[in-house]
Amino acid sequence: MKKLIKGLRDFKSSYFRANEELFEQLSHGQKPRVLFITCSDSRIDPNLITQAGLGELFVIRNAGNIIPPFGATNGGEGATIEYAIQALDIQQIIVCGHSHCGAMKGLMKLDSLRVEMPLVHDWLKYAEATRRLVKDNYNHYEGEELLEIIIAENVLTQIENLRTYPVIRSKIYQGKLSIYAWIYQIEAGEVLVYDPQQHAYVLLHNQLSPSDIDETLVSPPLDSNVEIHVSRTPQLPLQLPQHNPNSEHEWFPMTILSPEQMERIYRGSRTQ
Repeated sequence: MKKLIKGLRDFKSSYFRANEELFEQLSHGQKPRVLFITCSDSRIDPNLITQAGLGELFVIRNAGNIIPPFGATNGGEGATIEYAIQALDIQQIIVCGHSHCGAMKGLMKLDSLRVEMPLVHDWLKYAEATRRLVKDNYNHYEGEELLEIIIAENVLTQIENLRTYPVIRSKIYQGKLSIYAWIYQIEAGEVLVYDPQQHAYVLLHNQLSPSDIDETLVSPPLDSNVEIHVSRTPQLPLQLPQHNPNSEHEWFPMTILSPEQMERIYRGSRTQ
């Protein structure tokens, strides 16, 4: 607590004093550009990893970056989504999972949480579609590889839940809303983005200049009315790169995939 109190004093005497005009503007209202949905994990800081300024991100954080489907609960997530889209007119949403996610580790052993952490158990049930999908389709994976898969699939599951909200579907239908899937890799400081055209999470090249990429630093959004499917003929080599990126895209997870997994992995489902 002493460290936090000292931090407050330092903030007031240095950062705030140097940016008083900005805080004066913010006191009259907010106009964030992006709704950023991510995990409560203390190792994730949306403003830090995106270098966004004050007032640019409207943030929802909870264990596992979970969005309960519309009507499933009257919790804060739904109200915050509705306010962000309807009142603040936010037109871009990012759902961001992350490596080494404790909530997803819990989802992998959900039954064991029932007694010791019943509230966590009930909360993670909103990710049951992720758990079942991984259980039925990736049962030949385990350990860290399985965790990477469940983290990646969960982001897509939560986007499907997000799209059950009337305000979201309406804005998408009007072409006024874009949704993006991200995975933040804590140990590398990198963000993998889901490319619906390639049906995979890809890593943007570190050397691209800002003028070469979209200002939002994301892949094509999940906002079309086209079904995301997967080709029956694998398009990629089975051996995936194990080194630092030296091309525009690399594939996730960085392991050896079977043809069966390549047919299913990260394809998403309907974007409607």
